Amino acid sequence: MKTITIEGHLRTELGKKAVRQIRSQEMVPGVIYGGAKEVNFAAPAKAFKPLVYTGEFQLAEVKLNGSSYKCILKDLQFDKVSDELHHVDLLELVEDKKVIANLPLKFTGAAAGVKAGGRLVLKMKSIKVKTYPKYLKEHIEVDISNLELNGNIRVQDIKADNMEILNSPRISVASVVLTRQLKQEETATTPATPAPAPATAAAKPAAKEEKKK
Repeated sequence: MKTITIEGHLRTELGKKAVRQIRSQEMVPGVIYGGAKEVNFAAPAKAFKPLVYTGEFQLAEVKLNGSSYKCILKDLQFDKVSDELHHVDLLELVEDKKVIANLPLKFTGAAAGVKAGGRLVLKMKSIKVKTYPKYLKEHIEVDISNLELNGNIRVQDIKADNMEILNSPRISVASVVLTRQLKQEETATTPATPAPAPATAAAKPAAKEEKKK
């Protein structure tokens, strides 16, 4: 798995004034938590770009004052006006401690329903898993070869060894739907439904009982 190296320094002052000073130097403040202690640090904004501006799942090795921390990205904050990165939360990976992460899905194969003229709809790009750090991977593969027209692959169909998938099992991950052309062809070949027969007039009231002789 790809690892991004980020070199920075520990922060000793944590007030707003200190944070403004850090940002004025084109640095980004951050926090590493999940390990033995919470670590406050700052690093150059450009060092975070390979980690932040990507759809890939990557590890971060953060080097601070002679110490190194292996982490995953947990949360980001951006400036509402400039959209610049303002704060980073990282989760330190501890060998015997499970972590929760969002892993990208990689769809493989050619769906049978697409070959039949349907259109593939991908409804999820990633899933949330809980696992030990050693089992984390760049992506989870989902084979869509047997996906038929009007069929669905659901979360419960995904195979992720040594991981607990936290998404609801019935959520659809991918489906193949009818295209407009197929719908038109299907309509053209479907026999027209005969119009219902007009309702009959209400039955006449029964004849009066014959007068007694």
